[in-house]
Amino acid sequence: MSLPAPPEPGSADSGLMRYRCRHVTRYSYSDTVTSSHLLAHLAPRPHPHQESRMLELSILPWPAAMVDRRDWFGNPATYASIQVPHRDLTVTAEMEVTVTPPPPLHPAFTPAWEMVAAQAPDLMETVEYIGPSQRVPQGGPDLIAFASESFPAGQPIALGAMDLMRRIHEDFSFDPSATTVSTPISEVLSKRRGVCQDFAHLMIGALRALGLPARYVSGYLRTLPPPGRERLRGADASHAWVQVWCGAEAGWVDLDPTNGKRADTDHVTLGWGRDYDDVCPLRGVILGGGSHGILVAVDVEPL
Repeated sequence: MSLPAPPEPGSADSGLMRYRCRHVTRYSYSDTVTSSHLLAHLAPRPHPHQESRMLELSILPWPAAMVDRRDWFGNPATYASIQVPHRDLTVTAEMEVTVTPPPPLHPAFTPAWEMVAAQAPDLMETVEYIGPSQRVPQGGPDLIAFASESFPAGQPIALGAMDLMRRIHEDFSFDPSATTVSTPISEVLSKRRGVCQDFAHLMIGALRALGLPARYVSGYLRTLPPPGRERLRGADASHAWVQVWCGAEAGWVDLDPTNGKRADTDHVTLGWGRDYDDVCPLRGVILGGGSHGILVAVDVEPL
């Protein structure tokens, strides 16, 4: 009797997905830029549920120097210095990524949240992710009260974190016009509107307000077209979600408050840190330039 052939990688039966990702950022300046210094977090981070290889990182005008390194948090990063005058700057990152599903999680069998909070300051794995950071300041009474609704006494950490994720997903509206990159968490909490970055920061702030370790994840989200419509190039999105420490056995669990679910094979990880500032896809310092416009296009194409 012949045996059935194994599923192809990326098929529905294999569980894993293979992608080719392309991220293009274009800056246009009103005046000449005489020099630019850039720091890019655009290479995918390898981890137990993701394998990847960078195909190309191109910067035009071509830099006088480019240096690849690992940042403090272990993320791949690239520094570039451009020393020729320019009015336009284009950064293109292309990569191939294989994502496997997260392991099964049994939320009710994770430790009580009070136990995790008590242990976190003594663990190298978690100590950097429990205190305030630039975009996630110390939580006040409103944020503590908001977080506490999901964490009654003795609540298993994963159950509480998933309930907090659910509440943000259900009670907050996705509204790109409601916030900017500098909108504080307190305003997001009061307005109950924002984007994925805001919801990730809010969830991280709520968890840390109770002493629970949480970190910010930067990456991509594969988006599916409406039924009967073709997928538009550039229609996928940069995305942000949260990792919460659920004890030594479960480890870091990826939760996406924008979509109200665990991060899965639709999510491609670039890197993680304390907040957005640690893993901003592209940042830098320029000399000159005046005002500027920016265009970003992301494609996450299944192979």
